[in-house]
Amino acid sequence: MARATAAAPSNSPSTEESAERAKRRQILEGARQVFLASGFDGASMGEIAKAAGVSKGTLYVYFDSKESLFAALTTEEKQGLAEVLFKLDADDPDVRSVLTQLGHTYLTRMGTPEHISSIRMVIGAAEKFPALGQAFYEAGPRQGAARLAAYFDRQVQAGRLSIADTSVAAQHFLDLCVSGLMRRQLFAVGGPPTQDEIKKNVENAIRVFFAAYGPDAGKRQ
Repeated sequence: MARATAAAPSNSPSTEESAERAKRRQILEGARQVFLASGFDGASMGEIAKAAGVSKGTLYVYFDSKESLFAALTTEEKQGLAEVLFKLDADDPDVRSVLTQLGHTYLTRMGTPEHISSIRMVIGAAEKFPALGQAFYEAGPRQGAARLAAYFDRQVQAGRLSIADTSVAAQHFLDLCVSGLMRRQLFAVGGPPTQDEIKKNVENAIRVFFAAYGPDAGKRQ
């Protein structure tokens, strides 16, 4: 007589992990809505729980404070953004084209109202909670610059660029791209950069960058 095969339990570890991730994402999305609308100081855990569609008890199971929730939200969003923006093809010999595309994508994403609001929130909270500012910086600006520096290392090895310190050069390029545009937005002067503004900024950034770090730059020093 054939032995009956027991049915697999419905609450398998993988199913539970997936449900946990979905619930956590649901909470973070609700928190994002509240933080953007009310700022860090104005947001409350009660409002976040309501926006996320969970009880306050459930909210505190995942995050023990507003600070930890804010840190998780900003860190994950900046990490994801850095990973998307700085996927650079180190084997493409057309460095100008790669950097031009990066500049356009970078300015387009950095200039969205949501991103500017996030920066304002972090700046506003950082004085009282400096760890939040550090987490935001480490996950976003520092990680993006590190990825770009690693790309520059490969280009220097291939003889396509001449750079003594690729970490400095990475910061130079990003600062050249945003020159003037993000500062204006942080002070709520005008809207997001237009495509013409982005194009002009990136063209100027490429021109100045290659004057300093192009393949022949080292020979002129």
